[in-house]
Amino acid sequence: MNIRKAVAGDLSKIMSIYKISQDFMIESGNPNQWGHFYPSEDLIRQDIKKEVCHVISDDEDIHAVFALFNGSEPTYEYIENGEWLNDDEYVTVHRIASDGKLRGIFKFTIDYCKSISDNIRIDTHNNNLIMQKQIEKNGFEKCGTIYVADGSPRIAYQWSKN
Repeated sequence: MNIRKAVAGDLSKIMSIYKISQDFMIESGNPNQWGHFYPSEDLIRQDIKKEVCHVISDDEDIHAVFALFNGSEPTYEYIENGEWLNDDEYVTVHRIASDGKLRGIFKFTIDYCKSISDNIRIDTHNNNLIMQKQIEKNGFEKCGTIYVADGSPRIAYQWSKN
């Protein structure tokens, strides 16, 4: 598997992966986190333009996508029922999705992030039990609750090398 920054020509494949993930989340008891409306094509276009959208591929095709942000995440400034492990610089992983054809996508993504940062933050919806399990399995600690831009709560996690 390989990771690279997405380019405009990847948009159609990326959106098809998000559709697969939306359907999977709905079928798995998490109908509200993304529904069939998030992320929008416009948001993914912006992610590609900002060079934060990454794709994971094998020799044949793109199978997964995620956004990786370097620097402060505005929705992480306020956290309740806990605290971050530290205030050091961090990267944030958002919008990770897979077409389900390759195993180990989450671990591959997180290992990549660990190779470029000593601190990683991520969040997920309370109903996204599959993602919670993956996050915790990969060494993240639950830190508290944050609120995304629309005001809905998310479970916040952090991994720190130190």
